[in-house]
Amino acid sequence: QVQLVESGGGLVQPGGSLRLSCTASGLPFSTYVITWYRQAPGKERESVATAFLGGVTTINADSVKGRFTISRDNAENTVYLQMNSLKPEDTAVYYCNAKRFGQPEHWGQGTLVTVSS
Repeated sequence: QVQLVESGGGLVQPGGSLRLSCTASGLPFSTYVITWYRQAPGKERESVATAFLGGVTTINADSVKGRFTISRDNAENTVYLQMNSLKPEDTAVYYCNAKRFGQPEHWGQGTLVTVSS
């Protein structure tokens, strides 16, 4: 059974940092592309960052460029999202997604990030 488990969310003040983790089980992790998405209240789900195979990464949301970084540790079956200089508009539920060509995609249950003073 495939599972993606996000962790690391919580309440943080503006300007603070959080590191989210997405840990996978039940799939050959190193062969999957992992993307962090987020969904703020009343808004559509947004792609934030992607960790491709071979260490290639992209930041997909212009609003987080220069503040967020994504990395993966295949030995730990985990992708991280380091979020710095957090803003209230970063408040959202953050989800990780695993995709591989020809295979069903998988989603985690999400972790809530709240940026507020």
